[in-house]
Amino acid sequence: MQLGVLAAVCVLVIGMYVFVAHSGYAVSSSLNPRDAYYNSLVQGFRAGQLSVKKTVPPALAQLPDPYDRAANAPYDVLDLSYYKGKLYLYFGVTPALFLFWPYVALTGHYLPQEDAVLIFCVFGFLASAGLLYVLWRRYFAEINVGVVAAGTLALGSATFTPFLLARCDVYEVSISCGYAFTMLAVAAVWKALHEPERRGNWLAAASLAYGLAVGARPSLLFGAVILLVPVVQAWRERRKIWVPLVAATGPIAIIGLGLMFYNVLRFGSPLEFGIRYQLAGDTQLARQFFSLRNLWFNFRVYFLEPAIWSSRFPFVHDITAPPLPAGHGGAEHPFGVLTNIPLVWLALAVPLAWRGRPTEERSSLCGFLAAVALLFWTGAQTLGLYYYAAGRYEVEFLPALVLLATIGILGLERALTLTSGSGMACRPVWRGAVRWGWGLLLGFSVAFNLLASVERCAEAHCDLGNALLMAGKTSEAIAQYAQALRLKPDCTDAHRSLAVAWAQDGKFEKAIESFEQVLRFTPDDAKTHRNLGLVLQEDGRLPEAIEQYERALQLKPDYPEAHCNLADVLTRLGRVPEAVEHYEWALRIKPDSVEVHNALALALVRLGRMQEAIGHWEQALRLQPDYAVAHSNLGVALAQLGRVSEAVKHWEQALRLEPNMAEVHFNWGVAMERAGRATEAMEHYEAALRLKPDYLEARKRLAQLRSVQVGQRIVQ
Repeated sequence: MQLGVLAAVCVLVIGMYVFVAHSGYAVSSSLNPRDAYYNSLVQGFRAGQLSVKKTVPPALAQLPDPYDRAANAPYDVLDLSYYKGKLYLYFGVTPALFLFWPYVALTGHYLPQEDAVLIFCVFGFLASAGLLYVLWRRYFAEINVGVVAAGTLALGSATFTPFLLARCDVYEVSISCGYAFTMLAVAAVWKALHEPERRGNWLAAASLAYGLAVGARPSLLFGAVILLVPVVQAWRERRKIWVPLVAATGPIAIIGLGLMFYNVLRFGSPLEFGIRYQLAGDTQLARQFFSLRNLWFNFRVYFLEPAIWSSRFPFVHDITAPPLPAGHGGAEHPFGVLTNIPLVWLALAVPLAWRGRPTEERSSLCGFLAAVALLFWTGAQTLGLYYYAAGRYEVEFLPALVLLATIGILGLERALTLTSGSGMACRPVWRGAVRWGWGLLLGFSVAFNLLASVERCAEAHCDLGNALLMAGKTSEAIAQYAQALRLKPDCTDAHRSLAVAWAQDGKFEKAIESFEQVLRFTPDDAKTHRNLGLVLQEDGRLPEAIEQYERALQLKPDYPEAHCNLADVLTRLGRVPEAVEHYEWALRIKPDSVEVHNALALALVRLGRMQEAIGHWEQALRLQPDYAVAHSNLGVALAQLGRVSEAVKHWEQALRLEPNMAEVHFNWGVAMERAGRATEAMEHYEAALRLKPDYLEARKRLAQLRSVQVGQRIVQ
């Protein structure tokens, strides 16, 4: 019955994992699992290369600085490492070798990344739950199974694994893999401590598992010190230590040498995993990844900063991050564990676990607890020095801390049992108070994890909607945005993306409603006011569009796009002088915008300021010589001034750049018609109609010229 209770808790946790892991999709992945980064790496391995099976865009290779995010953004290579013309995956190789490659070899199909994260998290959880079970059976047999069931729930639901599973991407694959192999290594260390006759075998297994964890997450390296705990115990027991020492260091050393050789083959350096060459949000080449100046900031966001709570579901929102230290890259959804997962405070009760035990029994238990504490401390310390903070990183130290907290609960319960045995007074009161206390801490911690994961699930649905929208699957995208909003009604990103989807689907009223919903949450968002203006403009509601553009400019006066959009509407309403002022404002802010030069030139033509208009078109072509629209419009202006030969040169250039511009042929035809060259005019009108059969003005002019020719023949 006890096993049945614990098995039921494990099934409950794993079921929750399955539900959360399949809630959405992460932005740097693909709708096709084959294109996911780890599967691209497997394809590269199977093709006999260490780089991913992904073609390097030729334009990326030609960039002066391919690591400049503004320059490489169009090529969809975020979070890959670019080195000597090839793309590599800087995330750990272990998941590819031990899961993705075997899976495709056995099934012929590519494993989705969310399934990989799910598998690793399940293994990590089961390993930690198994540890708690053997701890209970060996050291705390007097404790009720309900307490162990509560601890099992904590190990599955209070360790940020739900948060990790809610948005499974390449980052979470490597982190969850490190978590799984770390827990397996800790389980093997337990066996090495408690089975001296097989200590070497279990230490070798622990060393192998931890080496694979480092292969997934090199940041876990310093936690390998736990492998020496059984060696120290053997020394204290006056046993020979060379066998356990070789077993503890051999497998991980071999794996380490393999990783260094792998790095040499890829990047020419044994200690370079590719992170310096990653195509990220900013250049990493000269970055200092670890620094003492990051320690206080990271300690605050990982341990102290509370979440922001609200009355709207899911109630939990990101912390207010303190100011970044110099060189720090930023904070992405971290939460302070001491304030948001208060269960971990019970790790302070761990000394109660060994109180009053015989020396030999205490030695093995203390050795194991020391190993778990070292794993927590090294993980937290490494992340504390790192230049970036993220909630997903906390899975590298939080499971060990929660394991210590559950052992602290067992220690408290044991202490109460010992007190009861001594006949101490007030036992029921103390027992009830303690159980209510740790029960409330556990309930709050689990609830926080689940609520925080809901917000991440909403983000995942929004990301999936964005991917579907880019793939042209608008109705499916709208369904994903709706699901995101059911989970998080105030998710502004989902409202904003839903508005875009409705607009693309031609449902302007719904798009307007969605943008207005965004403005209820963020009324001072200039970009949303501008986007709402665009939809109103498209729907023909020009005065309302003007109001939104003007509001955007009140909030952000140096917003060139809003100036241009407002100018476009003013031009349509015949308020051309006002439009010119806004185009000129936009050019003062963004003087190298060829589109603004073109729009301003068109407005100046309407005011009769032809020479100024020509100057702007010429400036646009100096900035961008292959701007076909400017060549076409400049040709029209020159033709109107009688400079037909110059106009023809620009029209020829426009057609070389964009052969399908029917307007160029039409304008050329008009110029030829005015010059009395009817045959050439008809040829250009016909060319315009071939490109654009519904070009009514071209058809009308062509018909007039043909009727004139027929009349001339009749007269003759």
